[in-house]
Amino acid sequence: MITGSPAQTALDKAFASLGDPTRRAILERLTHEREVAVGDLAERFPTSLTAVIKHIDVLCDAGLVHRQRRGRNVCCSLVPEPMADAQAWLERNLAFWNASFDRLGKIVDGDKA
Repeated sequence: MITGSPAQTALDKAFASLGDPTRRAILERLTHEREVAVGDLAERFPTSLTAVIKHIDVLCDAGLVHRQRRGRNVCCSLVPEPMADAQAWLERNLAFWNASFDRLGKIVDGDKA
């Protein structure tokens, strides 16, 4: 296993957590509503409350979601900073691949690269 800097580890956790459609759906809901009770989040999924809580645990561990007790409810809210870091990483890599494909296109078209 390769270990990286804390920033790289956080990025790894963010991308790993996005690999599941249920977690992406939870994040999507939290982008539209400031704070949502865990029970309300769980209602929309065909899985058990326990399964949804495990997904929320992964999102919290990745730093994408914050969970806080509000009276009798536990509520979740979105933490945008890790996604901004992931977006910055994607944009840096997108620039590299766009330049690479541009060079390849010139070669295919017969231009000198």
